[in-house]
Amino acid sequence: MTDTAVLVLNQNYEPLNVCNPRRAFVLVDRGKAEVLENGRGYLRSPTIVFEIPSVIRLVYIIRRPRPRGRLCRRDVFLRDRHTCQYCGRRTRDLTLDHVIPRNRGGKHDWENVVAACKDCNHRKAGRTPQEAHMHLIRQPVRPSFNPYRPFYHYLEEQVEWRKFIPGWQPDLGFS
Repeated sequence: MTDTAVLVLNQNYEPLNVCNPRRAFVLVDRGKAEVLENGRGYLRSPTIVFEIPSVIRLVYIIRRPRPRGRLCRRDVFLRDRHTCQYCGRRTRDLTLDHVIPRNRGGKHDWENVVAACKDCNHRKAGRTPQEAHMHLIRQPVRPSFNPYRPFYHYLEEQVEWRKFIPGWQPDLGFS
């Protein structure tokens, strides 16, 4: 039971977080949350029967800023679809490449970082693509960030969560 996940919704049903069942029990017991989905059965004591929640909703609203995507390897590889932006080869063995090298004033931002295979990154070295006679398949851009994406990898097993997570579509998968 301790390795299962519980979806925590804000008062307005917006997904906030994922917690463990113990934390969910505490929130429900203290009157700070209510159980919306009971997908896991019951926990019985000699005198009381508790529902093991799958989805809980807070009874008060939590105000927090919308999360923004940050520049990290995983997100660059997802944006570029695990494809080298110089030769077009799809692989999981990629590196990050700065289109304009940092030692030449290039910045570490979404518009200057691309996924590259090791061979292309080594061939380009510390030069610009024009100097190395290489061209980009797609120009790098800042991707739009979906604040619900962190919940998507749970949805394959947690079927009862799907109605609470906007934007998830089963035919798009979890990439």
